[in-house]
Amino acid sequence: MHDTWRRAQDTSLVLITLLSAAAPATAQVYRVAALNTEQIQTLDRARTVVVIPAGILEEHGPYLPSYTDGYGNERVAQSVAEAVAARPGWTALVFPSIPLGTGGANEIGRKYVFPGTYTVRSTTLRSVFMDLGDELGAQGFRWIFVVHGHGAPNHNRMLDQAGDYFHDTYGGWMVHLAGLLPVSFASVSATAADALREDGLGVHAGAVETSMMLFLLPGLVSPSLKEAGVHSGADWAALVRVARAASWPGYLGSPRLATAALGARIIQELADTTVTYALKILDGMDPRDIPRLGDVARDSPENVAIDDDALQHERQKLRKQEEWLTQKKLR
Repeated sequence: MHDTWRRAQDTSLVLITLLSAAAPATAQVYRVAALNTEQIQTLDRARTVVVIPAGILEEHGPYLPSYTDGYGNERVAQSVAEAVAARPGWTALVFPSIPLGTGGANEIGRKYVFPGTYTVRSTTLRSVFMDLGDELGAQGFRWIFVVHGHGAPNHNRMLDQAGDYFHDTYGGWMVHLAGLLPVSFASVSATAADALREDGLGVHAGAVETSMMLFLLPGLVSPSLKEAGVHSGADWAALVRVARAASWPGYLGSPRLATAALGARIIQELADTTVTYALKILDGMDPRDIPRLGDVARDSPENVAIDDDALQHERQKLRKQEEWLTQKKLR
């Protein structure tokens, strides 16, 4: 148990070998948490990319940890940081992973309280990244890459909007890389459709995410995985019906099909695609010309309905909080 927890902690440090004690002039990848004022001040703002990994704390059923998304995002962030640092004269400044997100998969079935999901309201998520953008922009940083892959449309739109705010306010780019449509669909090309037919439209904690965890941190995958039942559907309408069942265990698909080899292919494809677009943006591509998952998802009536129901629930939570603040005369 201790070894498993230690491995998880090591992974949560973005899996990068960093020379945190060195001065910024001698290396190209740093953890901001390990640098002092003088070291940060010496960074060339025009050639420093701030990399912010993040991950929603979201239930992933009985077989995967709640931070599954975060572990994958941290691995991809590692690849982005290393690719930036490989460019002569460029530096990557890596933030600690931010464990905040909105839109847990349990919302698909209108189950707004679910063990393992600990989310924030969508506007809170947007505010967090707008605030970080303000801090970094005011200090002169102009390149920020956010690696926060999670499928909920509201989640993606909030991060996109925070990035748009940064660009309009500071003239730089704060890009939600995982929300770019080619990046978000990268795992599709790494999967064998015939072999995963039973997985259906496995959008959450099914064969794909379970394979990724078997590759990244197999010690965090439940040994009872091979006993997993099938909770799949061929389209979003079917998935909604599955998720609304009283006995729904928290995943969609067939996680028993997962393999570490498939996970390795998925992670590699995801990292390669993310790096490709990150470097294209550094070379001058306008990220606003790339389709965004959060926008495209609005074409799905089922996704729109899930979003609207979730936002109504968020408004209820906000009213409850505001009523308490008013009662205590704190606003």
